[in-house]
Amino acid sequence: MKRHQRGATAVEFALAFLLFLTFTLAVVDFSRMLFTWNAVNEATRAGARYAAVCHDGVSATTPVLARMQGMVPAIQAIDLQWQPTGCTVSTCESLTLSVSNLQYRWISPIAGIASIAPIPMPTFSTSLVREAMRRDPIAAAAAC
Repeated sequence: MKRHQRGATAVEFALAFLLFLTFTLAVVDFSRMLFTWNAVNEATRAGARYAAVCHDGVSATTPVLARMQGMVPAIQAIDLQWQPTGCTVSTCESLTLSVSNLQYRWISPIAGIASIAPIPMPTFSTSLVREAMRRDPIAAAAAC
């Protein structure tokens, strides 16, 4: 009887280990997705803060985007809206910065599935009021 069960333990271990490994990798990938979510949210907040303090309100958004890409390279485009619409450097009162169209790519292998389609992330948005341009009220030096 013992002779027919030689490899049964190895087969049982392989099946159980496959399930355990799949579950572990799924938890790790879900954690990566939450980290990415938090990082994009923080990059949106930091980009809005940079725009409120250092941006002139009318030029291209390239410096703001570059600063945000330093935090999250996956950010390819931003939408920076100044209020009121059509304001100048001296009349802008607030801004809204949005990041959309981000896709999260699942990288962990799941048994039986070769690839999983990217998961769309929500639109991240932050609104701030305009602050003293390029000045730190406490220090004499420029803030930007």
